Amino acid sequence: MARRRVESVSGSLIRLAAWPPEGLSETEVELDGERQSLVLLRAGDSLKAWLNICPHAGRRLDWAPGKFLVDQGRLVCAAHGASFELGAGECVAGPCRGASLTAVAVVVAAA
Repeated sequence: MARRRVESVSGSLIRLAAWPPEGLSETEVELDGERQSLVLLRAGDSLKAWLNICPHAGRRLDWAPGKFLVDQGRLVCAAHGASFELGAGECVAGPCRGASLTAVAVVVAAA
């Protein structure tokens, strides 16, 4: 699967205050004309996002909408157990070791 980087998410605004101050959550946005599920990682005022798709089999990472497995600080795919470190989204264990989640660029701006 080719890695695709989205440089902007036009028209998709998320109020940071509406999300827990730490941890993983899920939201849907429109990317390239399609609704896509994103995994959001928030640490204070910092926010990272990836497509909610495991590079191993193309399935969602969450075990239920917005519910993620985390083990030793790593995101774990609910379908196949692949583990992703949450810095760059790289798979460090499991069937897609060496592959990475598809990052989505986000900008945190003052309201």
